[in-house]
Amino acid sequence: MNKKEPMYFVYPAYFVDGEDEIVVSFPDLELVIEGDTYEEAFLFAKNYLKEYCIYSLKHDFEIPDPSYYKDIIKNGDRAMLVDTFVFPNDMK
Repeated sequence: MNKKEPMYFVYPAYFVDGEDEIVVSFPDLELVIEGDTYEEAFLFAKNYLKEYCIYSLKHDFEIPDPSYYKDIIKNGDRAMLVDTFVFPNDMK
């Protein structure tokens, strides 16, 4: 991976209604985050994904390849793709 160019990451995520929050999980990354609304949960998920990628890149941790969306989505699941860019300045 060329750390001098912007990097693009996109992962499928599940959105599940909790008691008082929306829980977002990234099955490929074993990450979970929550928000009060779908909009908030989505924005938190994007930010969390970016921070995860930055941390992994800075520490030379392997970032798993994402699953194909169609392979993880099941009937009735609320899932969507969450994406982020990591720019060279993010790595400082």
